[in-house]
This record gives sequence, C-alpha cells and structure tokens, in this order.
Amino acid sequence: MSEHNHKCGCGDDCGCNHDDEEMTVTLTLDDGTEMECAIITIFEAGEREYIALLPLDEDGQNDDGEVYLYRYSETEDGEPELENIEDDEEYEIVADAFDEFLDATEFDELVEEEEE
Repeated sequence: MSEHNHKCGCGDDCGCNHDDEEMTVTLTLDDGTEMECAIITIFEAGEREYIALLPLDEDGQNDDGEVYLYRYSETEDGEPELENIEDDEEYEIVADAFDEFLDATEFDELVEEEEE
C-alpha cells in the first residue's frame, strides 16, 4: 500500500520531501498509481496508532480537504506499515480522534496568535 511512511528519522533515499516543514510520502494505490501525500500527523486512538495523510495534486496542493486515515505500525526493522481500516466502527473511532486532534491544533494556534 505505501512505499514509505513514518515520523521520519530517515536516510537519504527515504522518499520523503524534507525541503519544507511538511513531510510527504508516496502512496502506491491498489490500481498501481502513485499519489503524493503530506503527513498531517501520527496519532493514537484506542490502543493503536494511526496516520492522517493529505493527498496532494501535481502542484503540491489539496483543494478538496480530503484526508486519508490508515492504521500505522512499524516492523521490527523500523519500516513503516500502513493498513486499511476495514471496520466502520473502528473508522468512526479513528475519525473522531482525528477531529479532536484538529480541534486541539486549531485551539493551540488561536492561543499562540493571542499571545503574539
């Protein structure tokens, strides 16, 4: 599913884009096409870790606000692994946790703006 995805302590050939603050990864979709995505965050929900990815167009933009959520884990060798979330109940839990992350992030940004 994914060539590369992690918190990024990667090597030179990792495929991540470190030019900006935004880290990106390339997903290989089921039909074999590739899609560049920005890593929004890796977060916990329940007893597992998940990753939120923002698909980017050829200009590096996301105009529709769509976000992809996957189960996230690492192999014993530290290689990232992604799994689809197949269960609707699990997806709802993950989506709620991601919404809470967004709410907290927006709150933190508002507080930072007020302090400036």
